[in-house]
Amino acid sequence: MKTQRLFRRPQFLAVATVIVTAAQAADWAQFRGPNGSGVAPDANPPTTWSAAQNLKWKTPLPGAGTSSPILVGGKIFVTCWTDGTASGSPSRLQRLLVCVERESGKILWSKSVDGEGQADRYDGFLQEHGYASHTPVSDGERVYVYFGRGGALAFDLDGRELWRVNLGTESNGKNWGSASSPVLHKDTVIINASEESHAVYALDTKTGRQVWKAESDALEYVFGTPVISKAGGRSELLLSVPNEMWALNPETGKLRWFAETGLAGNIAPSVVLGDGVAFGFGGFPRLGAVAVKLGGKGDVTTSNVVWTSNNSTYVPTPVLHEGRLYFASDAGFATCLDAKTGALVFKERLPGASATGRGGKPFYASAVLANGHVYAVSRRNGVFVFAAQPDFKLVAHNKLTGDDTDFNATPALAGRQLFLRSNRTLYCIDAMQTAGAGK
Repeated sequence: MKTQRLFRRPQFLAVATVIVTAAQAADWAQFRGPNGSGVAPDANPPTTWSAAQNLKWKTPLPGAGTSSPILVGGKIFVTCWTDGTASGSPSRLQRLLVCVERESGKILWSKSVDGEGQADRYDGFLQEHGYASHTPVSDGERVYVYFGRGGALAFDLDGRELWRVNLGTESNGKNWGSASSPVLHKDTVIINASEESHAVYALDTKTGRQVWKAESDALEYVFGTPVISKAGGRSELLLSVPNEMWALNPETGKLRWFAETGLAGNIAPSVVLGDGVAFGFGGFPRLGAVAVKLGGKGDVTTSNVVWTSNNSTYVPTPVLHEGRLYFASDAGFATCLDAKTGALVFKERLPGASATGRGGKPFYASAVLANGHVYAVSRRNGVFVFAAQPDFKLVAHNKLTGDDTDFNATPALAGRQLFLRSNRTLYCIDAMQTAGAGK
């Protein structure tokens, strides 16, 4: 199989395969839910909770992690990591895929994947999020996980390993660890192995066979998860990289168009899609945001860039609702932008959100939305719920006492429930629960 080397702007190869659409049988089956939007249109979870209110169950996890839980029928899947010590020793690293019964919170099974021979050092920003930062994805028949230098794996829903593929063992110069989560397109799982091999891969879901691979040095500091647009009846794989936004053909890996964005440095947020436009965020040291009209061919910078803004987010991905973009910024502000113009609608400080207790940012989790409310999970100061409307309204500020570990993961939503995970515990928040539940 031929792989073409990409440089600044990619000249993507590849091998195309005729693929049949796989059935989707999950209600929050990937990072940020349906198509990575962060929106649960039919969900109605509670806006307030505590250790004594609206807490259905809590389950101690066998290890820490930044990855989000996903919901597949009556099961929850989440990844963790452990080394058997409190020091973060790479020599004893194990990564885990954990399956939890959705109704009871009981751990049904846990599968361990031994760490790589020479794991990244547990220091710097890797110490902020650890070795399990990639959220699994499922097609309702299998669960696909990416563990960075630990490889990509597929399991059936009962925990039987089906295949395992190594996608590189490189590390970026800053020792940050990778974080991009896998996504599905037809019968392929697409993985941004940005740090491990500076490449995006499409693997056959049944066998792990490489369908295409696209390489570029520009991917090294890309931490966002790819998203797939189907606007205009054409599928495109959207990825924001330093200074540019790319749209690839998800069946071949070839570049369709790119736009210069001016978002330099490392890029953590995923692209947000809506109304025929792709929204990019992030950058370092200066944050920025950009809106790019979908479609076209080649360099579409002049024709397709709609607006740019200095109001942005460093790590979390915003959520789009009724023509407005909402997020909790890394400085601790609830922020809203007009999606058509980029104009600032509001920017309000969330009380106590900026208090991190140590290094890093106050928000790593991305915003999610249900029933007209934005849920923003802070790392060490609870979950802020504010109204998805032009006038800022803080609806609730919820804390779960007794858990002083980090809450880095984006929550999952379904029906009346919201699922939170910390470095210690998985929680089911349920609107049907009353005081005294959750014991």
